[in-house]
Amino acid sequence: MNFDEFTGTVQNRLELPATGETVRAIRATLSTLGERIQEGEANDLAGSLPMEIDYYLTGAVAEHGQHFEWDEFLDRVAEREGQTAPDDRADVAYHARTIVAVVGEATPEGQIDQIRDQLPADEGWDELFELIDRPQAAGDGSE
Repeated sequence: MNFDEFTGTVQNRLELPATGETVRAIRATLSTLGERIQEGEANDLAGSLPMEIDYYLTGAVAEHGQHFEWDEFLDRVAEREGQTAPDDRADVAYHARTIVAVVGEATPEGQIDQIRDQLPADEGWDELFELIDRPQAAGDGSE
């Protein structure tokens, strides 16, 4: 998947009107995820993504392997995305889930499972993978 396909898929699924908003959402989610996971996993995940996007997981991160909970993850994504109103939280969570689902489609099988294994199972992190775990409905274009 190249940059245009990746961003186009995210933009379409999030129904965002502009590419700039889409890239901002992708950057916010992947930069924050890059802070939470270990550097090696960030590099592995980034290796399968378009060059313009892989930097968000690796190069833009000051420190990998930080320990913060799901709520802090959403707070950081919201701040980076510029969605800080109380009503924006559900949108931010949906953006993050959708972006991670597209990352899952763009990376080798099992790569997302390695990311999931680094995150606590009891702090709401399962929500991040909700769209990956959901079976695709017939006729949704996923065939």
